[in-house]
Amino acid sequence: MSAPSNAEPPAGQTLQPHGTLTEYYESKDKKRDFVQRIFDGTAVDYDRIERILAFGSGPWYRRQALQRAGLRAGAQVLDVGTGTGLVAHEALKLIGPQGSVVGVDPSPGMMGQAHLPGVELLQGFAEAIPRPDASADFLSMGYALRHLGDVRPAFAEFHRTLKPGGRLLILEITRPRSRFGMALLKGYMRLVVPTIARFVCKGTDTPLLWRYYWDTIEACIAPDAVVQALKDAGFTDVKRYVELGIFSEFTATKPQA
Repeated sequence: MSAPSNAEPPAGQTLQPHGTLTEYYESKDKKRDFVQRIFDGTAVDYDRIERILAFGSGPWYRRQALQRAGLRAGAQVLDVGTGTGLVAHEALKLIGPQGSVVGVDPSPGMMGQAHLPGVELLQGFAEAIPRPDASADFLSMGYALRHLGDVRPAFAEFHRTLKPGGRLLILEITRPRSRFGMALLKGYMRLVVPTIARFVCKGTDTPLLWRYYWDTIEACIAPDAVVQALKDAGFTDVKRYVELGIFSEFTATKPQA
């Protein structure tokens, strides 16, 4: 596996969320195919393993994060990287019957596991969102930043699809600062969770997915680079809130016209 740099390249250049992880795919051009294949192939197990990973606290935390980011009743929500709909499910509880949610994800397999009555699900990528300009009041992305091909065009698309004054929330797991925290989290996510997956899951690639999940966390660009890229995309009021030392919430606002 290559040793990626966490430094941000100059503005205008490609900003990959992490370097090429050759243990999983040969080159950055092969990443998209690998990511879609592994998520399609493990979709049936995803929610089960997520509950194990988060000790069942995921729904509560996602709902709290959405509230902290300013999601309110009646909002039109665009959930990018919606997957099996874990973030969208909590958004529905907050926006009520006057609101709406559209989910976008490259993986038909993942969206096929979503149980979201009334939610429009579209196949697409964060770098080219199949939605009109200024069509959402609130845009969310849950734990998918590391799977992007290029952060900058994705953030430009987030800016394009949000209405002026619209709010953004990106949820991500980021590296703990302490060596002990790193060792503990790495052991749990790269060894314990994949081992459990072998016994409780149907997909043969599910243990591989969760090893990959950790490796992308370990290799991901620094949170400061994410904050700067959001500012470069035209967002204001860009902030990062951290829960339990690892759960990062990046929030921002599209300025009023």
